[in-house]
Amino acid sequence: MSLFFYSVGSVFLVSLISLIGIFTLYTNEEKLRKIITFLVSLAAGGLLGDTFIHLIPQSFERLDGELTVPALVLVGILLFFILEKFIRWRHCHIKTSENHLHPVAFMNIVGDSVHNFADGVAIGASFLVSLPVGVATTLAVILHEIPQEMGDFGILIKWGLSAKKALFFNFLTALTSLVGVGLVFMIGDLSKYLSLILLPVIAGGFLYIAGSDLIPELHNNKCETHLFESLVQLAGIVLGLVLMALLSLME
Repeated sequence: MSLFFYSVGSVFLVSLISLIGIFTLYTNEEKLRKIITFLVSLAAGGLLGDTFIHLIPQSFERLDGELTVPALVLVGILLFFILEKFIRWRHCHIKTSENHLHPVAFMNIVGDSVHNFADGVAIGASFLVSLPVGVATTLAVILHEIPQEMGDFGILIKWGLSAKKALFFNFLTALTSLVGVGLVFMIGDLSKYLSLILLPVIAGGFLYIAGSDLIPELHNNKCETHLFESLVQLAGIVLGLVLMALLSLME
């Protein structure tokens, strides 16, 4: 029961991060771009660190069979690829208006809901494995959510929502993480076994997010001070890895 409350408290904390988007309205665009670049780097390091320092080693320790863990990691990568393709397939050429919410915004809301649900499952399953793994995964999710929620808020504003509505929908989609946690704990005695299966799948998902979304975003970023910004990105990734390594001391 204590693990359930840890999990619920963690995902509620993650959900509150959805409100950080309002910060973007009061920040200079150039300054905001630099902040988000560092946060994306930090998130990439955090996800990679959690994957290779916590999730995969714990999976090998608790699951039998040398091929089981790599196979499930690949399942996670493919699953997140399918989810991303599914939620991004639609295009629309009708101009956004108050009476017509552009599908880009709609699909962003749907996609964010699915993503946050997966985050809730990841956090719940991680806490069932151990408290340190749960804390590490929560931190990795938080680091990823901060720049993501800023980006989601910007997308919703761009495609026709008011700031209040954008914050509302961002927070609403964030709450689907509670559904993910509830689902993990609702299945009772099977939950601990399920968590062992989910752990390498989550690792694959984190690898996919870091490798297909975050790191390419860093490469696409243009800046006059290219060398300096590259060093900042590297520092962010290394800091994320160090944070995950420090959390391993809890185990």
